[in-house]
Amino acid sequence: MSGEQGRERDGRVLDALFEVIAGRRGADPASSYTAKLFQDGVEAIAGKVVEEAAETVEAGRSDRPDRLADESADLLYHLLVLWAAKGVTPARVWAVLEGRRGTSGLAEKAARGKD
Repeated sequence: MSGEQGRERDGRVLDALFEVIAGRRGADPASSYTAKLFQDGVEAIAGKVVEEAAETVEAGRSDRPDRLADESADLLYHLLVLWAAKGVTPARVWAVLEGRRGTSGLAEKAARGKD
């Protein structure tokens, strides 16, 4: 297989996208949307995450799974930009998720409330 059909379609795409995003730090904001986000700062990036999260929720309430997929991709992209801006790697987030595997969501949430 070649091209799009031969590509893996799993979570590794997020790691690869993060590497591209991190590589855009310091690039020309006139030619890179990602570089412009970095230039605008964490508050602007966080604002985009909130905006995209709202659009994802709205899409989830619709009857169009394709729209939900599109908005989810936008949300994940902007979240990865925020991680990069704050020095958080996907591996760090994956480790947190792995550490929670097998733990009841209710128990995990209750334990976080004690901190």
